[in-house]
Amino acid sequence: MIHIKDIAERPSKADIEAVSKFSPATIHEAQGRRGALSSRLKPVDYRMKLCGPAFTVKCAPRDNIMLQLAINYAKPGDIIVVSAGEYEEAGSFGDVLANACIAKGIGGLVTDTGVRDTLQLRELGFPVFSLSVCIKGTVKETIAAVNDPIIVGGETINPGDIIVGDADGLVVVRRQEAQEAARLSQAREDAEAGYIAAYKAGKSVIEVSNLAPVLKAKGLVVDI
Repeated sequence: MIHIKDIAERPSKADIEAVSKFSPATIHEAQGRRGALSSRLKPVDYRMKLCGPAFTVKCAPRDNIMLQLAINYAKPGDIIVVSAGEYEEAGSFGDVLANACIAKGIGGLVTDTGVRDTLQLRELGFPVFSLSVCIKGTVKETIAAVNDPIIVGGETINPGDIIVGDADGLVVVRRQEAQEAARLSQAREDAEAGYIAAYKAGKSVIEVSNLAPVLKAKGLVVDI
């Protein structure tokens, strides 16, 4: 028997808000280069962003019955994250289901299969990140798990982990690490602001990044 479960522990609104201030790239670097999902997963529109708790669901390839159940039971702000076997040749989500998500206040969709109706998705502005775009339809046959740990984009996603996405890609932040990830991300942004200020003040990239001793140790000779 398979049970439909809610997210056992959602991150606090404060934790989500703290993480949402930073780009996935910044968070990935700040976390010690951890948490980045596969670069094959991209938004259907570069302006799309998302940040919220993962509502995870397992789907059989070319089958979206469990995705529809996830939409039915997800809460406002949840990000539905779908593991469907990295199957590219199926359009498992489109404008009709996007309207269902918007009506419920769902925060976005991440899926390792295909989607379709991308023109309408862009017009709706509902954040969708997918492995592919494909017009081929799906069936509704196979029952599977909701809100169990899944693997998407090479990363384990637990229900309640925070998913952050923008034009560059996606990163996962473990629920219990959200405040630390935000603190480290802010420190990284502060450091980068210092680098930019130094460049504007006339310093070279070698000076700013302290590359001289590294290059010398590697035997680099400059003849220009």
